[in-house]
Amino acid sequence: MHNGFVLWLFAVSLGASALGGMLGMAGGIFIVPILAVFGHVDIHVAIAASTVSVIASSCSSAAPFLRGRLTNIRLAITLETATTLGALSGVFLFGVIPVSYLFFLFAAILLVSAQQMMSRRNDPPGTSIVADTERWTAALRLDSTYPEGALGRDIAYRVQRLPTGMMLMFGAGLISALLGIGSGVVKIPAMDTALRLPIKVSSATSNFMISVTAAASAGAYFMHGDIVTSVAGPIALGSVVGAVLGARILIRASNASVRLLFVVVLILFAAQMLLQAFGIRLLKGSL
Repeated sequence: MHNGFVLWLFAVSLGASALGGMLGMAGGIFIVPILAVFGHVDIHVAIAASTVSVIASSCSSAAPFLRGRLTNIRLAITLETATTLGALSGVFLFGVIPVSYLFFLFAAILLVSAQQMMSRRNDPPGTSIVADTERWTAALRLDSTYPEGALGRDIAYRVQRLPTGMMLMFGAGLISALLGIGSGVVKIPAMDTALRLPIKVSSATSNFMISVTAAASAGAYFMHGDIVTSVAGPIALGSVVGAVLGARILIRASNASVRLLFVVVLILFAAQMLLQAFGIRLLKGSL
């Protein structure tokens, strides 16, 4: 592997992790299609490498989100029990599903996520506080507040429909193991639409959770020999730097901007992955 390709891997992971960290998805959702489509890396190697990057970027950006009081730690721990079970279940299906099916599944997840995010684009901050506190939410003390810079004050929110959210988190963990995307692509829409969390809280809490989910499947990928160190090493290093940048941007960004960027990125990558599923490559060469 030549030095140019190593530098390209570092640059890709830095940019992807900065964008992913801002959206609470780490960089896996972007790294997998970029490596597979433009780097012509085997998708299973790309998925395993992105899982390593998910752990690195999540750990790097967790501190800024905690200092900014965006992360709901109690909720993260509660939801992660279901997500980890889903991730462990997904490991048994890894390598069984054909590559073309993985591309189709990836594209479908991205499109569904984009639609769900757009459905709440006009909700004002603090909308969820009008709901009554639910029994499970009250027992676990999951309701909280977060600082909204645009308004100059703290916004209170309530966690709703926790059982539904737990089921969606199991599915998110399953998808994480199959696609190596850190499951943020499903977690954030689930927290946004089912639990009715503010988008910035969803992003920060998802980021706090994803390293645990990724760690549950990374060991299995290592045992299978899918983690190629020459690919995963530069990606992990770039992810650490990019994740810190992404976290700082999210703290300062508005809810509307984060939501719009989330939707645009998901649609673009969904279109590309559908083309890839049909064997259509936009870049024929090889690095």
